Amino acid sequence: MASLAVQCPRCRMLLSAGAINQADLIPCPACNSPLQIETFPALFRKNLPGELGAAAVMDDESTCFNHPTRQAVIPCQNCGRFLCALCDCELGGEHFCPSCLETGRTTRKIKSLENERTLFDSIALTLAIVPMITIYFTLITAPMSLYVALRNWNAPRSIVHPSRARYILAIVIASFQIVGWVSIVFFLYSLYQRRNG
Repeated sequence: MASLAVQCPRCRMLLSAGAINQADLIPCPACNSPLQIETFPALFRKNLPGELGAAAVMDDESTCFNHPTRQAVIPCQNCGRFLCALCDCELGGEHFCPSCLETGRTTRKIKSLENERTLFDSIALTLAIVPMITIYFTLITAPMSLYVALRNWNAPRSIVHPSRARYILAIVIASFQIVGWVSIVFFLYSLYQRRNG
């Protein structure tokens, strides 16, 4: 418990373990601010050592790709390499080797490793609505909005608003804008033909 680094949020004084998970408010020993600190049980749990894996005994046993002296327990779900218990990285019920896990993080192919996400539906909707303040910009942004919405239709959506309603709204608004511009161009062309015809 002495290694726990729980601090007062106001003065940053380290608090003793006796101040944690108390039912009543406790004053901070330094700044006298009333505190009630609730922690998860994992804060008190010690880290367990990782498994090394069993040594390969027979010559015809499957061995780990990274550790040829260790017995393979499972294949990587991405590349198929055999992994020992040490190299097995479980993520959301799937098993990966360390190199595939790193590659999946950098290339964003493993969706559960994402820590940020581009919200293309919001971009498409913004491209459709904001330029309507000055109508002339919609000549450029309406096709852009339509392209972004259709191109990224199957892209992972936000956790906050997971529906495709923003895509649909962006497509409808951008389509009306494009039809409006085509109508204006057709009207001006027919007016020009009447005057010169």
